[in-house]
Amino acid sequence: MSEQDETPIDEPAAPTPADELAFDVDDLPGGALAALEAVLMVADEPIPAIRLASVLALPTDRVADLLAELAADYRGERGGRARGFELRQVGDGWRIYSAPVYADVVGRFVLDGQSARLTQAALETLAVIAYRQPVTRGQVSAVRGVNVDGVVRTLTARGLVAETGTDPTSGALLYETTGYFLERMGLSSLDQLPPLAPYLPDIDVLEGMDQTIEEFR
Repeated sequence: MSEQDETPIDEPAAPTPADELAFDVDDLPGGALAALEAVLMVADEPIPAIRLASVLALPTDRVADLLAELAADYRGERGGRARGFELRQVGDGWRIYSAPVYADVVGRFVLDGQSARLTQAALETLAVIAYRQPVTRGQVSAVRGVNVDGVVRTLTARGLVAETGTDPTSGALLYETTGYFLERMGLSSLDQLPPLAPYLPDIDVLEGMDQTIEEFR
């Protein structure tokens, strides 16, 4: 049989990548705009546009346009009423927040039965951790001159600090601030903290404080 007489054999179709959607978000009720809104409503941290584009299987440029459209819509700039929430870019991500003008109303609901503000002790402890992280509770106690175990537990419960391993010398737990701390402070990185650190003692000076504190307990 000549090459001209050979019947080409159909090659099997390439498998669909596992991360592609089995449907087009434009076909959903409300289209891509509503699909994007649905994802943003369940996000508990700012989401980069490139990640949203991956989730929705859309070009990043289009997602950026959709984000701008949603943000304008929530502000009442597209003929509708202003909403009680807004779409805001924080760092390199996007997230829906309650509008600042309603902070007092939202605060009464969220903080009902809770302390509206961190105590002075908690703020001071948080500052030491932020500027000297990673740091142990013993080292923070040495800076503040008081036991901070309870305060650190409070900061951990509120998601502002987290455990990040152990000190290789003492074996004590090390703590550092979280992404939520940066978000609440409106910062993109720790480099944006005000220059307070030079006024705090170096961690090297505080070595051995964890063992000393344990001996007095």
